[in-house]
Amino acid sequence: MGSMHPLAYILCLSLLILTTAKKASDKAKPDWAKKSITDYTDADLERLLDQWDEDEEPIPADELPDGHPDKPQPQLDMSKLDMSNPEEVMKLTKKGKTVMMFVRITNFKTREETEEITSLWQTGLYNNHVQAERFLIEDDRVMFMFRDGGYAWEAKDFLVEQERCLEVQLEQQTYKGKFAPEEDEPKEKKDKKNKKKKKKEKKVKATIEKVEL
Repeated sequence: MGSMHPLAYILCLSLLILTTAKKASDKAKPDWAKKSITDYTDADLERLLDQWDEDEEPIPADELPDGHPDKPQPQLDMSKLDMSNPEEVMKLTKKGKTVMMFVRITNFKTREETEEITSLWQTGLYNNHVQAERFLIEDDRVMFMFRDGGYAWEAKDFLVEQERCLEVQLEQQTYKGKFAPEEDEPKEKKDKKNKKKKKKEKKVKATIEKVEL
């Protein structure tokens, strides 16, 4: 075997010491474990790491990170739910669950600027103790993912107050940004409004023609 990288050598040596400390005697070890660490082959190192994984204590379920499928969900106290406040209900029911939010910026210029602006928003959320992962999914649109969905509504309240926020979509609800101009609505919304407008105009025109006849 060729020369080993110093960091790999230190790691393997540490693992070997910890592993051998858990064994009763040298006689109980397999032949590969009795070698000098400098004589280890790649296969021996793999066995050593496998042995370490076997001996390692599993992480308790309640200490797993938020969003992990094996982490127990917090018990929901129905007495604390204010059914007259839908947002509060969603906030409590999504606690400990992964939630995705979609945010579009206004006055789009470049993809790079979108990245820069939304990165600042992510930092603002972090400073408010709200952890969120950010993904650029369109030139002017990002997705924020919350491992603990209970914080998503707090993030929504923060984002709609940002000057360059056009809209926030969360759990099939759309929230318009406080500073979003009317003319900067997404194309699909404009088309929908125009269709309704044309339909209404046709109806009025037909009524007028009917009266004139």
